[in-house]
Amino acid sequence: MIEVDRKKCLRCGGCVSVCPATALTLTEHGITVNDNCNNCGICVNFCPVEALKRGEK
Repeated sequence: MIEVDRKKCLRCGGCVSVCPATALTLTEHGITVNDNCNNCGICVNFCPVEALKRGEK
């Protein structure tokens, strides 16, 4: 599952729009990742500040 570094995250929402599994949601607290995440890494590659990384599945 994708891990979010909330200190780095700009809350731009770009990762939400590129996620093919609709696993990311932008909330008032930042990005949340739900169980739909298949750890594909598309969002990781998209993030301009490297706030996302692949974690354990």
